[in-house]
Amino acid sequence: MTPDAPFEEPWQARAFAMTVRLHEAGHFTWPVWSEHLGRALRDEPERPYWESWLAALEELAAAGGLAGAADLDDREQAWRRAHAETPHGQPVLLPDQ
Repeated sequence: MTPDAPFEEPWQARAFAMTVRLHEAGHFTWPVWSEHLGRALRDEPERPYWESWLAALEELAAAGGLAGAADLDDREQAWRRAHAETPHGQPVLLPDQ
């Protein structure tokens, strides 16, 4: 990660963008976000930063009624299947994309 390339993977940029968009839509304040991210980082300090970011985002989505645990699990499994079925070098897309 560098100032010119703050994200190592496209999913990290998407998680960042979703967080900003959900904040802009009024689903949580920055202090609430900071509290959740800080807790995720403290709870599992060995976990990579962006995985903690995603954990905090998932927690807020569930708490705000935006997506339940089952929804998140279904989506994760769909991504895993799409990734496994996508030829190397091709973009990974879900069927609804």
